[in-house]
Amino acid sequence: MKSLKEINFDGLVGPSHNYAGLSLGNIASASHKGNPSYPRAAALQGMAKMRGNLARLGVQGFLLPLPRPNGALQDALCLDGTEAAALRAAPWSASSMWTANAATVSPAPDTQDGKCHLTPANLITMLHRAQEWEDTKAQLDIAFGDKEHFAVHNAVPPTFGDEGAANHGRFCEGHGAPGVELFVYGRPGGKFPARQHEQASRLVARAHGLDPQRCVFIEQNPAAIEAGAFHNDVVSVVNERVLFTHQEAFADQQSAYDAIRAKFPALEVVEVPSSAVTMAEAIRTYLFNAQLITLPDGSMNLIVPEECRESASVWAYCEEMMASNGPIREVVPVDVRQSMANGGGPACLRLRVVCDPATVDPRFLLDEAKADVMESVIAKTWPEQIDPADIGSDALAKAVISARHALLDALNLRELA
Repeated sequence: MKSLKEINFDGLVGPSHNYAGLSLGNIASASHKGNPSYPRAAALQGMAKMRGNLARLGVQGFLLPLPRPNGALQDALCLDGTEAAALRAAPWSASSMWTANAATVSPAPDTQDGKCHLTPANLITMLHRAQEWEDTKAQLDIAFGDKEHFAVHNAVPPTFGDEGAANHGRFCEGHGAPGVELFVYGRPGGKFPARQHEQASRLVARAHGLDPQRCVFIEQNPAAIEAGAFHNDVVSVVNERVLFTHQEAFADQQSAYDAIRAKFPALEVVEVPSSAVTMAEAIRTYLFNAQLITLPDGSMNLIVPEECRESASVWAYCEEMMASNGPIREVVPVDVRQSMANGGGPACLRLRVVCDPATVDPRFLLDEAKADVMESVIAKTWPEQIDPADIGSDALAKAVISARHALLDALNLRELA
């Protein structure tokens, strides 16, 4: 299907972006808990990344911040000033910026009905994220509202935890060709919660009408989860025929490769050995939480955090990889430090949707003029800095709500108010 393209829909960092350290098992989030945050700088960093990929790929989408503070959650928590700081902060969370957790996406070539299916993630493991899915679905219903080409489902019901595309990949010989979909799950009982349940993954596959013979279900390495790889996209990333992965990503590494290759013989594994990059350094720099993209000329780029270039071992591996004449020809560092400090790299910030761009609501597709408008609104209205003591204040609430509404007005998306 030549009209189908992979579109990266990046989450715009919201005006309530803060470091409350709400995400158990996310080392970066925990280590920056209580620090001042800089929402304006964070959003502009995200816009710069979007502009870069628009120039590389010719198409780029975005999803917008959800309503914050979430009044319904505030009421449900009966907040009166005596509660723990984490409860007070939850309704303010800007974590929807990490759209790799927005949904799981199965493109039309993979599904029985020939539609692109999207299931918003329920994110039930964490309170501050479990509030997202209904507002996320409302946005997906608009962006992908063409029912001839898309089907947007409700989230997986509790108690099966689903974390979306952060634990999902797709192997294919070109984005428009039929694919083999990879679902990675964790098992409970470890030091940190295994957020993706196997049954949630299997439910999504059934709901999307996928052929069971073209699905692979693999267990994530429990040791990786305990080391801080709370999603599989912290230790591996898939693009077309390539699996770029850490040596310790899966519970049984060789069996994982064999299971994928049995259904997708063209698999090309680029495995980073622990001797070159330790698991700890992979998680600290988010080498694998990267965007692995196919350029128009067919070559692949890996978009990584700037932190990768600052790590001697990681950058030495990247330089060796670029010189090896393998499938990944260029590694491109980008500055997303504000997101990184809260535990999200370039891959966290995007949801990949394979579709015909003409079938997407154009208000969610970026061009240079729209990027100028968005950056202008951000520069004028996003808070420059949020300190921990600001969370819960009426003044900050007014500023955050006003900033988001200004952007919705500028993009003609007031129905999301």
